Amino acid sequence: MSDLPTSDRDSSRSTALRSSLELLASMRFAISLLTVICIASVIGTVLKQHEPLVNYVNQFGPFWSQLFLALKLNAVYSAWWFLLILAFLVVSTSLCVARHAPKNLADIRNFKENIREQSLKAFGHRAEGYVPGSTEEAAKRMGQQLVAAGWKVKLQQRDTAAGPGTGWMLAAKAGAANKLGYIAAHSAIVLICLGGLFDGDLVVRAQMLLGGKTPYTGGGLISEVAPEHRLSPKNPTFRGNLMVSEGTQSGTAILNQSDGILLQELPFSVELKKFIVEYYSTGMPKLFASEIVIHDRATGEKLEKRVEVNHPASYKGIEIYQSSFDDGGSSVKLHAVPMDGSTQPFDVEGVIGNSTEFARKTADGKEEKVVLEYTALRTINVENFGGQNKTAGTDVRKVDLKQAIDERLGAAHKTTDKKDLRNIGPSVGYKLRDASGQAREFQNYMLPVDTGDGQPVFLLGVRESQADQLRYLRVPADPEGSMDTFIRLRQAMQNSVLGEKAARAYVQKAVDVSKPELAQPLTQSAMKALDLFAGKSDKLGPNGKPLGGLQAISDFMDSNVPEAERERAGEVLVRILNGVLFELAQQVRQQAGQKPLEANEKTQAFMTQAVFSLSDAQFYPAPMIFMLQDFKQVQASVFQVASAPGKKVVYLGCALLILGVFAMLYVRDRRIWIWLTPGNGSSHANMALSTNRKTMDGDREFAVLARKLIAADPIQKKTSGGSR
Repeated sequence: MSDLPTSDRDSSRSTALRSSLELLASMRFAISLLTVICIASVIGTVLKQHEPLVNYVNQFGPFWSQLFLALKLNAVYSAWWFLLILAFLVVSTSLCVARHAPKNLADIRNFKENIREQSLKAFGHRAEGYVPGSTEEAAKRMGQQLVAAGWKVKLQQRDTAAGPGTGWMLAAKAGAANKLGYIAAHSAIVLICLGGLFDGDLVVRAQMLLGGKTPYTGGGLISEVAPEHRLSPKNPTFRGNLMVSEGTQSGTAILNQSDGILLQELPFSVELKKFIVEYYSTGMPKLFASEIVIHDRATGEKLEKRVEVNHPASYKGIEIYQSSFDDGGSSVKLHAVPMDGSTQPFDVEGVIGNSTEFARKTADGKEEKVVLEYTALRTINVENFGGQNKTAGTDVRKVDLKQAIDERLGAAHKTTDKKDLRNIGPSVGYKLRDASGQAREFQNYMLPVDTGDGQPVFLLGVRESQADQLRYLRVPADPEGSMDTFIRLRQAMQNSVLGEKAARAYVQKAVDVSKPELAQPLTQSAMKALDLFAGKSDKLGPNGKPLGGLQAISDFMDSNVPEAERERAGEVLVRILNGVLFELAQQVRQQAGQKPLEANEKTQAFMTQAVFSLSDAQFYPAPMIFMLQDFKQVQASVFQVASAPGKKVVYLGCALLILGVFAMLYVRDRRIWIWLTPGNGSSHANMALSTNRKTMDGDREFAVLARKLIAADPIQKKTSGGSR
């Protein structure tokens, strides 16, 4: 095979280059790029950006999370393919503007007065008539009329069969802004894309690539982070978060990256004097604002400002937005309550965000190190207690048409359930981490809560991971408003001496003095029920510990009582258990120097809840409860600091886009030609109109102009085909 000649190779290259430029400058290529950008933007909106890897793994699983990271879907707007598409869109639109703008500008300046007379007969809008006066007088008169109506007019004198200079061509145009709109709209796309590229991560990525900057993945103090993880205060564009606690100041923002963080040094520091937050009745924040002082690092100048949501502060081209709020290091005092009685209660103090390490003895007598991590303090917790009296199940046999209609029709905000919003007081969140590093998360409320049945309970929440929902142990509050009676009762169940004493006290009240032979069997049944409930059996539960609670009693009944007698026997055994637990509660209160429980409805509600809570407590995964005793709240404000010089370019692009689209849609490019030739004492006028869009408004406008200028009606264009 022989090589192509040099001229053929050059021609082939020129053809390929021309084809590539045609493709880049084509409308279909630009629309395809815009479609891909829109799809990517939807993904970037739905999928949270710049989250830690573990969050994606928890939400989507290992396979999909790795796929998302490989495709950079966790950082769509800074992904190389997204920036490449934007760059191609800029090039494509720029080539389109460069190719068509000169032609459009030339077309705007050109009146096209050299059009031939025969060409006017091919226009869809045309009219013919006679006008008084010479051709020159008629041309000037009609030209003045069109100028007065907002048209631009140009007159041209031509030769006709009647003699040199006897014919006049009037050329007028209006709506030239339509072509300017095309240029403005396409230029706007270029400006918006350039502004987006400049204000995106492109500059930061360039510094990482060319300046040796790398994300920081460790922990510790910000002041200890090495310079290769810090960006200069002269960085022209960035967007990061700045957290400042009350009474402190900070001048280093954090830029989240997929594989770590970058620190952005600011030319000033922000001091938070006071954080203000107001709430709606639903518990949602109504207003949060920050009173700050900006300290200029170069001049030492101090400037006081107030930052609210949608009302940022600006200094040296950097916008300071109120993003959210957080805990700024509140101090808490917790009271540790051992549930199994293995240790004595004690107090511990700490700061939210810090941790405390202590040792505890396990069941086999060994010491185990436990780390208490203080994670959150919430002073306001508004919950909806409406509809608490409704049953949990639904009777499928009942069809209530009116209720079904009321639930599905009406205003969008209407609901058949009335809301009962109440602030149930402060809560503390903490984690207990064992020696192997495994941790469970807890959330305990400081005050007892009445959930609707009249018996206040302490809500003790727990979950294995943040992906799980909190599960609550409801511990009943005793008449003194504490959980002491419940804790002592749970510990007393393991004491055989106290259990036997409580059983005998119950039997003494339950057995008729005339039937003393029933006392001993009933005492044995009472002690058996208490032992089963306390977990004194060989059967293990799902947590690996001896099974207790109501489940143990149910299993015992299934194994030892005929099926026909289980229901009645179960009711008797539970009644006996309730009576023994009541006597046991009286004993522990007497030992603590408290008044005995009165035999009334409140005591009955307390004991009922206590039985359920004692049954559920065997599954509580911690040996002790940390209750919030006191706290000193310190608020922190989270700001978003952004330097976005490209936004001015984007604003200009948006303005041009609005003007351009308006001009293209609502401004019609129209041109009028009137060819005047001498007639018998008058002038013959041949008039035509051209417009970029055929509309009914254009038809009416031409009819009005034709009657006004040449006193003639438009000539209807003949259509092909016969008539019937």
